[in-house]
Amino acid sequence: MPLVEVTLVEGRTPAQLRGLITALTDAVEGAIGAPRANVRVVLREVPATHWAAGDITIAEQRKDG
Repeated sequence: MPLVEVTLVEGRTPAQLRGLITALTDAVEGAIGAPRANVRVVLREVPATHWAAGDITIAEQRKDG
């Protein structure tokens, strides 16, 4: 039972998230031949203030950009 976990910064629409789930499911099914019903997808959204690279959060990058 394949499990795909994705962490991303919050802010996408429900339609975008739904599309991502479908695309990931399609990719796993096609790549390894897993039965579609067995593919699990977990999306974890985090606030932009909780994700940083080089000591700069995404929220800070967006504010400066």
